[in-house]
Order: sequence, then structure tokens, then C-alpha cells
Amino acid sequence: MASVAIDIDGETERMHRILAVQRRSFTAAMPESLAVRTDRIDRAIAMLVDRAEDFAKAVSEDFGHRSREQTLMTDIMPSVSALKHAKKHLASWAKGEKRKPTFPLGLLGAKAEVVYQPKGVVGVVAPWNFPVGMVFVPMAGILAAGNRAMIKPSEFTENVSALMARLVPDYFDESEMAVFTGDAEVGIAFSKLAFDHLIFTGATSVGRHIMRAAADNLVPVTLELGGKSPTFIGRSANKEQVGQRVALGKMMNAGQICLAPDYLLVPDDQEGEVIDGVTKGAAALYPTLLANDDYTSVVNGRNYDRLQSYLADARDKGAEVIEINPAKEDFASANGHKMPLHIVRNVTDEMKVMQEEIFGPILPVKTYRTIDEAIDYVNERDRPLGLYYFGQDKSEEERVLTRTISGGVTVNDVLFHNAMEDLPFGGVGPSGMGNYHGVDGFRTFSHARAVYRQPKLDVAGLAGFKPPYGKATAKTLAKELKK
Repeated sequence: MASVAIDIDGETERMHRILAVQRRSFTAAMPESLAVRTDRIDRAIAMLVDRAEDFAKAVSEDFGHRSREQTLMTDIMPSVSALKHAKKHLASWAKGEKRKPTFPLGLLGAKAEVVYQPKGVVGVVAPWNFPVGMVFVPMAGILAAGNRAMIKPSEFTENVSALMARLVPDYFDESEMAVFTGDAEVGIAFSKLAFDHLIFTGATSVGRHIMRAAADNLVPVTLELGGKSPTFIGRSANKEQVGQRVALGKMMNAGQICLAPDYLLVPDDQEGEVIDGVTKGAAALYPTLLANDDYTSVVNGRNYDRLQSYLADARDKGAEVIEINPAKEDFASANGHKMPLHIVRNVTDEMKVMQEEIFGPILPVKTYRTIDEAIDYVNERDRPLGLYYFGQDKSEEERVLTRTISGGVTVNDVLFHNAMEDLPFGGVGPSGMGNYHGVDGFRTFSHARAVYRQPKLDVAGLAGFKPPYGKATAKTLAKELKK
């Protein structure tokens, strides 16, 4: 699909106009009924199910190749699942919570509660790696909470973005949901809008710019970033299982996943066994690569060249690079951006593969002598989005989980904590802030409003809170100001 020139001034004007339209519509409709919210969720599900094949085709065109089945499994299915989950639990989430008034006000008839209200208009800035899922999984919480939505999909998946821009108006009025396509300039203008909440999924470096732009309007942000998610391989781990599951996590979407296992931490006396397990696991999943419909391409030439530069840098600095190419295919003369898995041994911190989030089919292996050495290595670096532990030693597992901090954890596998809709998904520090999925997404996109109802009694007078201060005041102070 040829790139379409975007009138940045016109698109910026359209953004401001639709933001105003959505905010007026939101205010006029308050309170947003559960029936209306449910209807919007139903329409989002219908769009995804009705046009699933169109989305799969568009994703494959943008990537150079991605299998239909993968898009259905990793973009469409999780989105539909999240929306259905929100629909099922919406009534209970929206009930609010009773809270206990401070003693003795509860005895005098006072009442306290938290009421969850929609925030208004939520901006969604989505990445290219899962260009449908990273819009509509968080959309479950956005719509369930009763908000309107404005979407800026990635310019790197322009076919998907154009399709989304065409389809959304068929299912939603622009006062409910709208899509804005275009390059980085459009994205910058979008991030500067005075939303009631903004969620961004993407690179940490871009997340910093998003946060600065949002700060001018004091827009609350949820940042889903990334980082170098470590995978601890304990000595008690089943190495065959490790190989199969790590290979799947690292080669799914050609490693272009924010939660992909970024590097392995392996006992120094088991390195060869672990590498052999990953090699066999990769070959079992993908016996061929170039003509294999199941294996995804690197998204574009820029990212392909970036990954190749990481490998060249590692070789130049003394690493051993092992290419996992089961069918011995000729990638050098291939016309495209498919790339086999590369395992990198003898890595050092000076290498780019150990400094940058890889986001591709490159797997560094770092050895350790003791598990505490591996834990210290992780703790000396930015807190990751995901952390993985393989092993049967429960005390060691507990040590890894209690002495590290990460956005989430999967034990004896990778990625799967993200597939649990009832668990919060989010990062910590440089890997993100805030979370969504399930009830946590509903609350992220809601305002938790405190409501206190005072009894008829003159509580302030009885407690001595009102002047002239006297015996009641002294009694209250004496009672409360104790160690």
C-alpha cells in the first residue's frame, strides 16, 4: 500500500474537533449507563470477529509476512477475550465499594463509599508489533469504564491503520471512537491533546516524550514500555522443556514482543545443555523458515538492519554467534526480512545485545555460578517488564521472585502471565507505569471518587472540631494524640 500524505494541520484540527465532540457527548450522557457500555463492547467484538480475516491480511502485508493464525491468536483472540471478560464482569466492577467511616462516625450514622466514574476521553497510542491487540485489549477497560476513545495506531503498520480508520466508523459514531492515521508528526500532535487519560504502548525512549507532552495538560498516563526481560534457568530446570518454551517465546512474532525473553541467565556448567535444548526446540517449531507460513518476518528494513548491527557488534567484541537454521536455507540471497534465531554466547555488558531491548530473534546467553550472582545482575539494571524462572527448586524460585522486581512473572514458561485477563499487566519504572487487563483496566480508566455522607448530628460540634474550642476539643486531642 502506498503511503498517503497527511495534512498535519488539517489532521490536528480534526483531532481537536473530535476531542471537543467526544467530551461534549460524554458530559451530556452522564451518567453513562451499563447498557450503553455493554452495547459498545458488543460492537467492538462484532467488528473484530466480522473483519478478522481483513485484519490478518493487513498485518501480513505490513510485516512482509505474518501468518493468519498468529494474528488471529495474538491480536484478534486476546482482544475478543478481553472484551467478553469485561462484559461479563461489568456490573460487579461498576458497583463501587463500601468503606468504613473513621470511628466513631460510623456509629453516629455516617457512610462512606468509593464510586467508580468514567474519566471522559481516553487517548490510545498503539505500537506496530501487535497493531490490533494493543488497541482493543486496553479498549475493554476503556469502554467498560464508560469512556470515549481516540486512537493513534502505528505508522509502521499503515495497512492495519488504514483498515482500522475505515472500519471503526462502520461500528462507532465519532463521538464514541475515532482513529487518526499518519506519521510521527501526527503522533506528536496527538500526544499533546488534553485527554482525560492517555495510554501509550511502545519503546521506553518514546514513552519519555509521551509523558513530557502529556505533562503540559496534566494528563494522567499509563505507559506500557518494555526493556530487557531476563529468563533465569535454575539448575533444577527441565532443559528440554526450557528449550521448547524459550524458543517459542523468542521466535513468536520473530521475537518482536515487548515481553519476549530478552536474555538467558544459565548455570555455567549447564550452558551447552541449555543451548542444545533451545536449538532443538527451535527446529521442532520451525523446521524451515523462509517459505514457512508460520514464521513471521522482521517488520521492515530499518529493524532488520538494526538487528544485524547488534550481531555484528557482538562478533566484533568477541561473542560467539550461533545461527539456528535447521534447513540450512540461504538467507543472504532471500528477498525479504525473515531472520533465523541467533544465540549469542560469551556476551559482555559492552555489547549492544546486552544494552538495548532486542525486539527480534536474537538470544544472548549469560552464565552464572550462583543464583545470587544472577539476581544481583538483574537488580543492577532497569526493572524489566517481564521476568521468567525455570526450575523445580521452590526455595530458589522464591528467592528469585522475592529478591527481584518486575512488571510481571511467569514461572516455568514465558509470556503467559500476560494471557491471564484477571491479572494486572504493566511495567515498573523504565518498563512502564500503571496497568490494565480485567478489573485493573476498569479501574485504571475510571476515577475512584470518594463519597462521604454526614449524619444529621452535629459531629463537628460533638467532637470539638468547631470553635470556640473547649473541653470537647481537649478530650478529642488527648484521645487521638497518643503513641
